[in-house]
Amino acid sequence: MLDHILSILIFFPALAAMLGFVVAKDSIRAYGITVAAIEFVLSLWLWYAYDPMSSGMQFMESAPLIPAFGINYLLGIDGISLFIVILSTFFTLIGIASLTETRRVKDMIITLLFLEMTMVGVFAALDAIVFYVFWELSLVPMLYIIGAWGGPLRIYASVKFFLYTFTGSLVMLVGMLFMAYFYYQATGMWSFSILEWYRLILPENFQLWLFAAFFLGFAIKVPMFPFHTWLPYAHGQAPTIGSVILAAILLKMGTYAFVRFSLPLFPDASVFFMFPIAAIAIIMIIYTAMVAYAQEDIKQVVAYSSVSHMGVIILGTFALNVEGVSGSVFLMLAHGVVSGALFLLVGVIYDRRHTKLMSEFGGLASVMPRYATIFGIMMMASVGLPLTINFVGEFLSLLGFYKQSHTYTLIAGTAIIVGAIYMLAAYKKMFFGNVTNEENKKLKDVNKTELIGLVPLVILAIWLGVYPKPVLEPINNSVESVIQLMHDKAQSSEAKARIPNLSDAGAMKLHQEAH
Repeated sequence: MLDHILSILIFFPALAAMLGFVVAKDSIRAYGITVAAIEFVLSLWLWYAYDPMSSGMQFMESAPLIPAFGINYLLGIDGISLFIVILSTFFTLIGIASLTETRRVKDMIITLLFLEMTMVGVFAALDAIVFYVFWELSLVPMLYIIGAWGGPLRIYASVKFFLYTFTGSLVMLVGMLFMAYFYYQATGMWSFSILEWYRLILPENFQLWLFAAFFLGFAIKVPMFPFHTWLPYAHGQAPTIGSVILAAILLKMGTYAFVRFSLPLFPDASVFFMFPIAAIAIIMIIYTAMVAYAQEDIKQVVAYSSVSHMGVIILGTFALNVEGVSGSVFLMLAHGVVSGALFLLVGVIYDRRHTKLMSEFGGLASVMPRYATIFGIMMMASVGLPLTINFVGEFLSLLGFYKQSHTYTLIAGTAIIVGAIYMLAAYKKMFFGNVTNEENKKLKDVNKTELIGLVPLVILAIWLGVYPKPVLEPINNSVESVIQLMHDKAQSSEAKARIPNLSDAGAMKLHQEAH
């Protein structure tokens, strides 16, 4: 079964979704939870069977699709993708288990299972066309979730989300076609295998153009400034489960793709664009933190906070060393856990009051103490309090970029501290002081169903903040192979200097001492 575990993980939820059409409405929630739980257990089995000391691809599967053009059904995972796959299955389970939506619940659960298929497919695909197919298919369920269950401006938000991401993806597809053509020019054979593309050493001018093509698709998905304007609308209008999946998983597709495609394929271009992209990342951190502070809607505060933290992930990714890239991959997971939990918490209070305006609240800590405690823990994790999950990823990301630029890192580090102000201010408005609104005095604290979704996230936020090694070690080993590949392919003297050579005995010794 392990020989085809990735195919099972991809297509089992899709098959279950199709069978879901014949399941009775009264049983669909239990059915969805059962399917999602089986999928999550399978992903944990994948982790159990994974060799953490190996840096290469594992559980690979291959089957020809269009052999004449080198398009194959090629799957595999390494330490970079393993935990994002687990995060995808975990949040699908959490989302269905804590689902409070009462309208067309059957349609919602079937849509979530189809979405799970596309998410796992993106992170497991090693053929560019297969990757692209899953990447584009992921838009459809999310478009439906926002458009069918969203707020008053749901149609505008869903169309804007689709048009932005779809346009960037088309430019990315052109870049993929050029990569396949260059591979054909070099070898006489067509191939869309990402692993075979890694062997290509392209002239620097070609790298710059191709990097830009891939960058547009990935940057819109992240979303990076100034392509971020679709995200607040999508979050603001999406139902709770839509915001949770969007923040926890879908945004990570862009940052994951930078590590999987842009860095190893275009090392010289990555160095060339390092500082411009770092400047954009710092703008993301500062600008969206300021916008978040100005919001009156708690969901918009969390949405802009999400963009701000994605800036730190981008900064770590383009540190182009093991510490930075490992930190960014870990922060992808951390951001998924924390932002997903915060959106769930916003959903809890919205279900009770049907408003997200912070001015409508105040003094909730005395009325809903369990809710206030969980919100406080996840808020502290969001601002990067030591011994919480975000701190590990942010520290490593900044440490990595510190080796490239002390000034940029100082600005980014200060911006993160300043960014904590809006979360503390929001918490103060909602939870402290006297209960001034009579409607808030009768609010019920979190119930068992809501705790089922929130408690595991709190445990993860603290456990991986205190002891990140089980997750960080496999990530680190795979990132080392990516960095070494980049150094070996780099052609310019600046790229050789910026990207560390881990095969050098002295460098390896220093690296081991750092561990």
